Amino acid sequence: MKRRVKFDYARWVFVLPALIVVGSLLLYPIFSSLYYSLTTKHLIRPAYKFVGLQNYMDVLSDPNFFKAFLTSILWTAVSLAGQVFIGFTAALAINRVKHGKAVYKTLMIIPWAFPSIVIALSWKWILNGVSGFIPNLLVQLGICQQLPQFLSDSSLVFLTLIFINVWFGAPMIMVNVLSALQTIPQDQYEAAQIDGASKFQQFHFITVPHIKVVVGLLVVLRTIWIFNNFDMIYLLTGGGPANATTTVPIYAYNMGWGTKLLGRSSAVTILLLMFLLIICAIYFGIIGRWEKEDK
Repeated sequence: MKRRVKFDYARWVFVLPALIVVGSLLLYPIFSSLYYSLTTKHLIRPAYKFVGLQNYMDVLSDPNFFKAFLTSILWTAVSLAGQVFIGFTAALAINRVKHGKAVYKTLMIIPWAFPSIVIALSWKWILNGVSGFIPNLLVQLGICQQLPQFLSDSSLVFLTLIFINVWFGAPMIMVNVLSALQTIPQDQYEAAQIDGASKFQQFHFITVPHIKVVVGLLVVLRTIWIFNNFDMIYLLTGGGPANATTTVPIYAYNMGWGTKLLGRSSAVTILLLMFLLIICAIYFGIIGRWEKEDK
C-alpha cells in the first residue's frame, strides 16, 4: 500500500513541471483576454477603465461581426465536409492497394507536409490574375475569355479558398483514417464474406463501427483548426475583397491591430472560445454515446 502511494506521488512530481508550463501558457492568455474584454484596453493609450459587458454589446450589435461569423460557419462546414469526404475516400482506396501503398501515401501527404505560409504564397502565385499559371492556362485552352481573378473576384474567391483548404487538410484525414482501417481484424471481413455479406454491409457493420470514433475526433480537431484558421485566408486575400472572406479570427485581428481596440478584440476572442466549447461539448457527447454503444 505504501509503495502505491509513493508511486502516485512520484508520478505527479514528474508531471507537475509540464502541467505548470502548459497551464501557464493556456490559462494566462484566456484570463488576460477575459479581463481585457471587460475594459477599454487600447494598444496605444496606456490608460483604460472597466466597462463591464459593453464590449460584448458593441460586438454583438455590429453587423460586420455577424457577417464574419456566418462566413466562418460556411467556411468551416464546407471545408470540413470536403476534407472528410476526400480524406476518407482516399484512405479507403489506398487501404485496398496491394502494391506501392507507401508511394501513394507519400504523394497524398505532400500538401500537409508544407507550412501553411508556403502553401498560401504558392497558390497566390499560381492563381495570380495577371501572370498566374492557371488563369493563363484557362485562357489559352479557350475555357475563359479573359483572365479569371480567383483571389479578387467576389464570386470566385470563397470557393477558391475552400478548394485550397480542402486540398491542404484532406491528407491529415487520410493518414489518420488509414491508420484506423489497418487496425481492423481481417478475419471479420473473411467471416462476413463467408456469410454472404455484400461490400456495403461489410462497410456498414465492420468498417464504420471500428473507425467512427477516430473520425469523430478528427472532426472535432479539424472544426477547431478550420474555424480558427487565420494565416491561410489572411495571406491569400487579407479578408477581401469587400470583406467577402473575413472570418471571425480576421475580424478580431482587424479590430485589435486595425482600430487598436484590444478590449473589443478580446471580447471577440472570448465569444469565439465560448462558441467552440459548445460545439466541442456537442461533438464529445456524440462520441461518448458511440463509445457506450460499442461496449
